[in-house]
Amino acid sequence: MTEETPGFDEQSQQPDVPSEEAEPKAAAQPSEEEAAAPAGDTGQEAALVAQLDQARTALNERTADLQRLQAEFQNYRRRVERDRIAVKEVAVANLLGELLPVLDDIGRAREHGELVGGFKSVGESLETTVAKLGLQQFGKEGEPFDPTIHEALMHSYAPDVTETTCVAILQPGYRIGERTIRPARVAVAEPQPGAQTVKPAEEGTEAQDDSENKESGGPDEG
Repeated sequence: MTEETPGFDEQSQQPDVPSEEAEPKAAAQPSEEEAAAPAGDTGQEAALVAQLDQARTALNERTADLQRLQAEFQNYRRRVERDRIAVKEVAVANLLGELLPVLDDIGRAREHGELVGGFKSVGESLETTVAKLGLQQFGKEGEPFDPTIHEALMHSYAPDVTETTCVAILQPGYRIGERTIRPARVAVAEPQPGAQTVKPAEEGTEAQDDSENKESGGPDEG
């Protein structure tokens, strides 16, 4: 015979299984972590937006700094280039200034017909070289006297001039661009003191009046 174990019930052998009716109730109630999740996401978004604004502000500041540095660098390059050109012009002007007496000798030799042979070739080569460096000669007879580019060494009066005029070029002037290396040394003539210049129109009117007076027997008297 088998002995029955006391206190052992068949129903106790079956495991406890949660009822199907209780499951929907448990799923319908969110936990505290799930309820707190939306609030946390909103805070993270605000933090990200704030970081993005800070990054944009920093980018704008760095861009402005870069643009300012670029403008300063461009100004520096232009200033250096301008200074370099000025130094070059000064150096060339000083060199050509030392050659002006030689050019004067060549010009006088040409005027006297002595610029011939090998001397002529050398002189013309020198004039061509200085012209390539930008040297320009100026000063002509008959042009008005300009104290900024002319130096008057002789002075006289002439009845056939209406203003101070260069009547002779004693030494030509030289310039490089707008820089005058040496003014033209000239002899000037001024109009005669007290001389009155009659305009052509006035001369024609006076001649017409004289002819009318002659035809009418002269001006009426008394």
